[in-house]
Amino acid sequence: MKKPLLGFTLTELQGIALQLGMPKFTGKQIAQWIYGKHVRSIDEMTNISKKYRELLSESYTIGCSEPVEAMRSVDGTVKFLFKTCEGSFIETVYIPDGDRATLCVSCQVGCKMNCLFCQTGKQGFSGHLSTTDILNQIYSVENWDKLTNVVYMGQGEPFDNLDNVLKSTEILTADYGWAWSPKRITVSTVGLKKNLRRYLDESECHLAVSLHSPIHEQRAQLMPAEKQFTIQEIVDLLKEYDWSHQRRITFEYILFGGINDTNLHAKELVKLLKGLDCRVNLIRWHKIPGVELNEVEESNMQNFRDYLNNHGITCTIRASRGQDIYAACGLLSTKKQMQEK
Repeated sequence: MKKPLLGFTLTELQGIALQLGMPKFTGKQIAQWIYGKHVRSIDEMTNISKKYRELLSESYTIGCSEPVEAMRSVDGTVKFLFKTCEGSFIETVYIPDGDRATLCVSCQVGCKMNCLFCQTGKQGFSGHLSTTDILNQIYSVENWDKLTNVVYMGQGEPFDNLDNVLKSTEILTADYGWAWSPKRITVSTVGLKKNLRRYLDESECHLAVSLHSPIHEQRAQLMPAEKQFTIQEIVDLLKEYDWSHQRRITFEYILFGGINDTNLHAKELVKLLKGLDCRVNLIRWHKIPGVELNEVEESNMQNFRDYLNNHGITCTIRASRGQDIYAACGLLSTKKQMQEK
C-alpha cells in the first residue's frame, strides 16, 4: 500500500529522497510542490525527473482525498464529510464571514472526553487522526486558498492526539510548508494536564480552553476531565506564561439556561480569571438528544457578557453558524460512520 506524502515534514521528505537514491534537495522540491503549489499527483512535479517521479510513485502518493459529501447551511456554512486513511469518517466545517473564512478541523474519530453537552462524545472514540488526515481537511476542502484561519475545534480532543496536532501545525507554519503565521491557528482543549505545558512550550499558536463553569463540582458534572485536572490548576499554569504578545488565550463558555448563567457564575469567573490576559467567548447551547440542558435566554447571555466586560474580562458572544446542518458547536457526530457500524 502506498504511503501518503502529505503530512511529512521537510526532514522526513529529505530522508525519503535519500532512501530512494535521489539527491537530498529533491525532498525540498517535493515539499514545495505539495505545500506550496498544492499538486494532487506526483506527475505534476515537473522539475523532478521523470525517472525519479516514477520511482517515487511506486511507493508513495500525495495522500489527498476529496470530501465524500458536503452539506450547505442557509447562512453559508458548509459541513464536509471526509473519509480517513483508515476508512473512518470525520466532519469538517467551513465558515465564511465577509473577507474571512475559518475552517474547523477534527483531530480524532469521536472523542474520549465525554462532555455532557457534546454530540461527538456520544459517538465514543474510534481512533486518532494521522497528520495526513488532519491536513487533508485543509488541503482538499473547497476554497482552501481563501482560508484565513484554522481552528482545531471539530471532533476530538487535540491534546489527546498532540503529536499529530503539533506536527500538522508545524507544517502549516513552517517556511517549507504553508508558511502561515501562528496567529491564524487556534487549538482547543478541555485541559489535559499531561500535554498542556508541552503545547505551551512547543507551539506559538493560539489556545482555546473549554471552561463552561468556574465551579469545580459543576464543571466535573459537565466535563469529566475536570476530575483529573481542575480549571483552577489550568488557570494557575496559564498564568506562568506571557499572553501579552503574539499568542492569545480564549476561554470558551457555553451558557446553559438556569445552570451556569447566573450572576454567581459571572462573579466566580471574574475571580478565577483575574490577572490573566485573556478573553471569553460565550456560546449558545444547541440541544442534542437525551441531554436535559436548557438553552439560555438572550437577555441572560447579554447580561453575562456585560458583567464580564465591566469587570475587566474581555467578553464576546460567538455567532452561531450552521445549526440547520448540525455544524454548530458541539453538534458534530459523523452519522454516516455510526450507521455503517
